[in-house]
Amino acid sequence: MRIEDDVEQILIGEGELAERIRQLGQQITEDYEEKDLIVVGILKGASLFMSDLIRKIEGKISIDFMVVSSYGNASETSGVVRIIKDLDMDITDKHILLVEDIIDTGLTLAYLKEYLCNRKAASVRICTLLDKPCRRSKPVEVEYIGFEVPDEFIIGYGIDYAEKYRNLPYIASLKRSVYEK
Repeated sequence: MRIEDDVEQILIGEGELAERIRQLGQQITEDYEEKDLIVVGILKGASLFMSDLIRKIEGKISIDFMVVSSYGNASETSGVVRIIKDLDMDITDKHILLVEDIIDTGLTLAYLKEYLCNRKAASVRICTLLDKPCRRSKPVEVEYIGFEVPDEFIIGYGIDYAEKYRNLPYIASLKRSVYEK
């Protein structure tokens, strides 16, 4: 069975992804001109998006990664954010750009933003590839948004369901029959 057989619908194609990421990189370049920027990817989902995004940001940047969990292998958040891997660098007086794959409830990003601000970062902003505002239960300001998506289970381009489907080169919805087994 091919993984494409589990796709309900392709929502955002490769070309559209590439163009929007180029635009986000240009906007971030302008906003952080002459600033000490650390781009922080939230693993594993943001890895593909972040690798493409940083190549579109001009200027000197540093990168780091965090691993956080509020889902595990479930399709619904537990509501408890756990930091599994923290930053390796000192962020005091640095500008932080959190890069996330998808924001739905807002719990994880609201928690991380407060957590990093408490570590004396000069600023903390958020860039997400996908936003699902209809699911928001915790308000969180998101400065850079790639696309708004419907309230469906999203896969592809780094986003998984039970650690699968990350390798799809596009954003798609997952067939309900796959995750309601």
